[in-house]
Amino acid sequence: MNELAGRLRDAGSEMLALRGPLVAGEPWPLSAAYGTEPEADWGPREVLAHVNEMLPYWATELRRIVAGDPAAATPFGRISTDPARLGRIAADRELAVGDLLDRIAAGLATVEDTLAGLMPADLERRGVHTARGEMTVDGAADRFLVSHLAEHVEQLRAILARGPATA
Repeated sequence: MNELAGRLRDAGSEMLALRGPLVAGEPWPLSAAYGTEPEADWGPREVLAHVNEMLPYWATELRRIVAGDPAAATPFGRISTDPARLGRIAADRELAVGDLLDRIAAGLATVEDTLAGLMPADLERRGVHTARGEMTVDGAADRFLVSHLAEHVEQLRAILARGPATA
C-alpha cells in the first residue's frame, strides 16, 4: 500500500472512531449558514455531508488526471462555491449521522483502493486545478483527500469538545 493510501486509511479510521459521540449527540442542529459565506458554521451533519460528497468526487478527479494526456496537464477540480457541491451538502446533511458515517466508510474503502492502485508514474501525472494551478496527482491527492480529511477530523473533534448544545 502506498503512503497516501495509508494516510487516508488512518484519517478515515480516526473519523469513524468518532461514531459514538457523534451518534450520541443526535439530533445535531442544522447550520443556518453552511455555504461559503464568511459566517458559515458547520456542525457535524454539514461536515459529514461534505466528507461523504468529497471522497468520490476527488477520487474521480484523480482518475481523470491519470487517464488524461500524459504530455499535458489535465484540467480537474472545482472551487468551494460549486453548485453541485453545495447541493450535495444541503441534501446529505438531512441524513442521520450514523447513515452518513456508514456512507463515508464505504467511500473511504473505494478511495483507499483508488490510491493504493496508483503506480509511481501515476503520482507524477499532472493536472491543472481551476484555482490552484498545476499539481501532480500526488499533490492533489494529498491536498484534496488526505490532508483535507484529516482537517475535517480535527473540525469534528472541536465540535464535539463544544458539545451538542452549541454545535
